[in-house]
Amino acid sequence: MVAAALHSQAGVDPDDTEIVIIKVIGDQILDRSLAEVGGKGLFVKEIQTALIENRIDCAVHSAKDLETILPAPLTLGAFLPREDVRDAFIGRGGVMFKDLPQGAVVGTASLRRQALVKRARPDLRCEVLRGNVQTRLAKLEAGDCDATLLALAGLKRLGNEAVATEIMGIDIFPPALAQGAIAIEMRRDDDRMIEALDKLNHPDTEVAVSAERGFLAALDGSCRTPIAGLGTVDGDRIALSAMVALPDGSRVESIEGAASRADAAEMGFETGKMLRERIGEFFFDGWL
Repeated sequence: MVAAALHSQAGVDPDDTEIVIIKVIGDQILDRSLAEVGGKGLFVKEIQTALIENRIDCAVHSAKDLETILPAPLTLGAFLPREDVRDAFIGRGGVMFKDLPQGAVVGTASLRRQALVKRARPDLRCEVLRGNVQTRLAKLEAGDCDATLLALAGLKRLGNEAVATEIMGIDIFPPALAQGAIAIEMRRDDDRMIEALDKLNHPDTEVAVSAERGFLAALDGSCRTPIAGLGTVDGDRIALSAMVALPDGSRVESIEGAASRADAAEMGFETGKMLRERIGEFFFDGWL
């Protein structure tokens, strides 16, 4: 997608473009949750190293995998237009979420999804399910769990959205911060890429994700923290609706913020600070 955009929007010659596949540690450790093995950076470190070492010119990430503080030589150069932010529920045999039998197992590695599942259905069990989309669907079919939840954006990009039993509303299942957005990272001093990526950038996605990442930074969010939220751009304004939960879903605290789009990141950070002050440090003691 990024290579195609560089060709069509930035005028880069296809013959001058090479796609380099880099295997990250997060895709290799599949038997433990991210919280146990190191968090968000597991999906980006090897790629960022290649960028810093000039082995690649830009790095393509799922924006929700990025830590809030990037390595000093790097910055985000562009965002592609955001895909659908919602979660897709896939029940084995086509069963709906509300129809899962008591005690059914929902496979997910996401503490956010675990907390939201338990909030809506305390009778369900959640177990770790890791791997790419195909791996998780295969494990579901094999009976490792009764259901799972995946980002609808990923399913759509793979042309695989038909596997979804139902699409979860954001009122019940608010998305992960930056879910559905593709971020393109570059070296701060690379003028050629600055110029090229500026032509690719989708401003509304950049503004929304900036607010969401600001909120995450204020909460020092990691893969051990069930946090959800969504920025919504309307003209010159950005609104943020966000929440933090206990892992068992027994308590959820929500907050909203709004500002001009120019102040998106600052608004997100200040909104996160206000929520943190409201809930107190004790709120995080359950999993830190």
